[in-house]
Amino acid sequence: MKKTLLFAVLACAANLVIKAQQPDFKPMEDVNKVVDLTLDSLEKVKTARPVAGSSRKGNNPVLFLVGNSTMRTGTKGNGDNGQWGWGFFEHKYFDENRITVENQALGGTSSRTFYNQLWPDVKKGIRPGDYVIIELGHNDNGPFDSGRCRATIRGISATDSLVVTLKEGPNKGKTETVWSYGEYMRRFVRETRALGAHPILMSLTPRKSPSPDPSPVGAGRTTANESNLSSLPNRGGTVGGSEAGGLWSPVRVASTFGGWARQVAEELNVPFIDLNEISASKYDQMSSWKLNYHFYLDNIHTSKFGAELNARSAAEGILACQHPDLKSLQVMMMNTALPTTGVKREKGKPVVFITGDSTVKNTDRDSTGMWGWGSQADRIFDPQKITWINCAQAGRSCRTYLREGRWEKVYNDLQPGDFVLIQFGHNDIGELHKGKHRGDIPGTADTSCVSRVVLNDEAYNEVVYSFGWYLKKMIDDCRQKGATPILVSLTPRNEWPDGKIERRNDSYGCWYREVAAETGCTFVDLHNITADALDDVGQEAAKRYYNHDHTHTSLAGARLNAMGIAIGLRRAGSELARYLR
Repeated sequence: MKKTLLFAVLACAANLVIKAQQPDFKPMEDVNKVVDLTLDSLEKVKTARPVAGSSRKGNNPVLFLVGNSTMRTGTKGNGDNGQWGWGFFEHKYFDENRITVENQALGGTSSRTFYNQLWPDVKKGIRPGDYVIIELGHNDNGPFDSGRCRATIRGISATDSLVVTLKEGPNKGKTETVWSYGEYMRRFVRETRALGAHPILMSLTPRKSPSPDPSPVGAGRTTANESNLSSLPNRGGTVGGSEAGGLWSPVRVASTFGGWARQVAEELNVPFIDLNEISASKYDQMSSWKLNYHFYLDNIHTSKFGAELNARSAAEGILACQHPDLKSLQVMMMNTALPTTGVKREKGKPVVFITGDSTVKNTDRDSTGMWGWGSQADRIFDPQKITWINCAQAGRSCRTYLREGRWEKVYNDLQPGDFVLIQFGHNDIGELHKGKHRGDIPGTADTSCVSRVVLNDEAYNEVVYSFGWYLKKMIDDCRQKGATPILVSLTPRNEWPDGKIERRNDSYGCWYREVAAETGCTFVDLHNITADALDDVGQEAAKRYYNHDHTHTSLAGARLNAMGIAIGLRRAGSELARYLR
């Protein structure tokens, strides 16, 4: 009896010593408040992610991406909920005949859970000469032993550790040693190098958070056209379902995960790319409204806009890095220059960019064929004062003009003092979810939906916005660059109900006016200017202004619409009217 009591006392004392020695680390709060259940079905996850190294072509190297949902959203990572990770787009910046990009990231993972549960399989595909980008930290928070059991110890200590018994999840009941964030980064680096590959550490992508700064340019950095930007209201987000109201600014994490990753990179002489700062500096130049739609559904996961921005930032960071380990990777990069229209500028002259569909740009060759009014710009603009470029494309709606990267080229070319004529509508009335997938949501509300697009035997998901939203995006983009946007209503169709030419003042004409009123953008009502002229000449005489159908204009019709542009610019008191003949 005495021996039993003695053993019990000794065991209790030993237990007290162990508990006394257990450090009292406080995990980081989960400030993102995002529920990501990806890891709840690891078997499904393993079938969705590529087998490590399966993308390899011959003996070419592979660039492996290790990260969380900001790199690969959800289990499939295909944008089916409107969210995209930047890893989906990173391959565009590398020559796939020389190196393949393999996205091994998974939503919901921290440095700890990725290292313990997924990293062993990734290592099986890594060969000497490969590259591994590690960008983790968004999920290194919450409890150590419950919930997602994914928190790490703050900082970069190599010795701090915590032994926990997992209370939840697939490994419930198991004992696990938890290390610091920096120690997990060291292990990724050391094990990558042990396999003969090159590790690259990256800081986290920015998230967004309400800003106390009342400036509509987001984080308070001034742009050349701040006064113009203020005319575009800051909306919270009916777009993408984000919180309503308020201003937004990018959140930098330089003092925590970004700083810790940098410290580990310096300690181990590893290339470090400050993705957080590169992307955040771009967000700084945006209006709050624009920053908001770079995210979707919450404040951390990006829309396609945000994912593509982060992908380019990652590529730019790699290309600019001076670390010798990246020299062989940099020579395999491509498409790092911004796409442009190729406009030839003349010193001292602004440029007017003309955007739109086939009523603006057509074949524009045969005198008896179809012509767009943009081909007649030389009849209204003074070439001694201004340069113009017709960037319109037949068959395009606002949605497809943006989707195909045509607007991006215009945006990249814009300089302060330029002008942009924006005219769409004829093709925006198409179907949202089938056919040419060029229709957009009717109206001007900041709303959206996810559409499954199938074009040229390729299927993918696309977020579709309203007609007015696309116009507002173009207006905001112009003002960000210091250019002046001008809305132009669509040309009238050659249809004559009740002996008068058809007018669409209750749909597209109305929506143009709503956007112009909401944003303070100059509006040229070409639709009614041309319709008035055609009503004056009558239905029979109006036939000479059209070619083959009720929409496309002849050379005479193109000239009539061009003159309507000049009339509309003068009526609106536009600054561009100074450059007319």
